[in-house]
Amino acid sequence: MDLSSVLACSGKIGGMTSLPNLDQLNPEQLRALAVQFSVQLMQRVESLDQTVETMGKKIHRDQTVIEKLTHEIAQLKRFKFAKRSEQLNPQQASLLDDLIDTDIAAIEAELQALQTPSVATETKQKPKRTALPPEFPRTLIHHEPDNSHCQCGCALKRIGEDVSEKLDYTPGVFTVERHIRGKWVCDDCETLIQAPVPAHVIDKGIPTAGLLAHVMIAKFADHLPLYRQESIFGRAGLAIARSTLAQWVGNCGVQLQPLVDALRDAVLAHGVIHADETPVQMLTPGAKKTHRSYVWAYATSQFSDLAAVVYDFSPSRAGEHARNFLEGWKGKLVCDDFGGYKASFELGVTEIGCMAHARRKFLRAARHAQEPTCRTSLAIHPVAV
Repeated sequence: MDLSSVLACSGKIGGMTSLPNLDQLNPEQLRALAVQFSVQLMQRVESLDQTVETMGKKIHRDQTVIEKLTHEIAQLKRFKFAKRSEQLNPQQASLLDDLIDTDIAAIEAELQALQTPSVATETKQKPKRTALPPEFPRTLIHHEPDNSHCQCGCALKRIGEDVSEKLDYTPGVFTVERHIRGKWVCDDCETLIQAPVPAHVIDKGIPTAGLLAHVMIAKFADHLPLYRQESIFGRAGLAIARSTLAQWVGNCGVQLQPLVDALRDAVLAHGVIHADETPVQMLTPGAKKTHRSYVWAYATSQFSDLAAVVYDFSPSRAGEHARNFLEGWKGKLVCDDFGGYKASFELGVTEIGCMAHARRKFLRAARHAQEPTCRTSLAIHPVAV
């Protein structure tokens, strides 16, 4: 019996459950088997070492991010509950509270995604959520298994249901989605079958995707502060606290980040991109005055099959923000003569002058030529052409 026949009978060494009969092997086969065991053992050890090293780096990186986010939360909470400057009127203070609550909710969502769940978790008494007003119209949505028979072939019997309610909103009217998930059991094999929980933007939260979309569009597209939305919702029958709205906005920002990253990748996949930046005033927590920040816009060309724009916020107008966004991209950039883009051109990006910005020079010269002082000057000192 040779070594190959032995291994064929016993299975691969890495996955076999029992060793071959060593009494039936000759010394050469035993040595070959020992060598193969040693090689596989060394490969396994090297693989485990690489896995441990990779996991160690990931844990260190996650721990650094967790410490940074925890510090940011502490700073935001310290400013939120500290004594305010008298220069802020109640409306400004309310707007700042909304921004702080939104940032805290977003950071807490990122921390929750980074932290691994502990094995022994202490049971904490969570505050009981207030039931939604019974006068709101209810829409019943039933979730039942696709098959009414068990895998063993027996018919399932309904023994109960789980009910959850989600708050929806159309302008001026609140409605409630009542999700009913029936419980079905097989009497023979005692198997419990239930439809899975529908996916929601905020797990275990009450808002539907429609209500969250309304809050986000009202805040960022219609520039409606959260304290005003709170009043509008109150007139509709349910005054949702602005702190709750801020938490929703923060969670939506975290959930939408993959979509923003995908949109950025789609824009950078094109060979021609238009870029421009515009200033915005930002009030930093703890500061008494606003300072100028910038929103950078990156858009595809009008001749592109995809019409898309990505907005990238930055605390300054430094060119490093454009380089970070365009990192690795080597296409043609249509922009003005702002010096912040110059470093990107040295890294392989091709510069294309913006005709809209160049046109302004000619329009300014034409307007200047129509002024009376300019016409008088030309009459006295004619210019040879």
